[in-house]
Amino acid sequence: MFKGLDHVAILVADTAEALKVYRDRLGLPVLFSEVVNNGAVRLTHLDLGNAQLQLVEPLEETHPLARHLREQGPGLHHLCFAVEDVEAAMTAAGEKGLAMAQASPHQGTQGKRAAFLAKASTGGVQFEITGT
Repeated sequence: MFKGLDHVAILVADTAEALKVYRDRLGLPVLFSEVVNNGAVRLTHLDLGNAQLQLVEPLEETHPLARHLREQGPGLHHLCFAVEDVEAAMTAAGEKGLAMAQASPHQGTQGKRAAFLAKASTGGVQFEITGT
């Protein structure tokens, strides 16, 4: 079902400040940055070699990620696996007893589609799938 690890997502309050660590101190090159979900979230991708590190910054105080950041603080948010077809992978996940956190895919990065698996079916770890 999975082609491999696509990215590891870190929730941050301020991308510019986070880049001082990930880009400037750790030396990870920035690949791209974009604002998605109608201006609600900034996603900045850095090169890890065989996958990407995604910095996730909520831009709206009412966004669920902003609430998560206030309650949990910055840190690891999810692991994302690459798939060929998100809807087919959603169906396959259900057949394997993995529940989805959403009924249909959402807008991912660079025009990809994405969907989250329900944490209750993954031992409390947040997983995302992304592809076409």
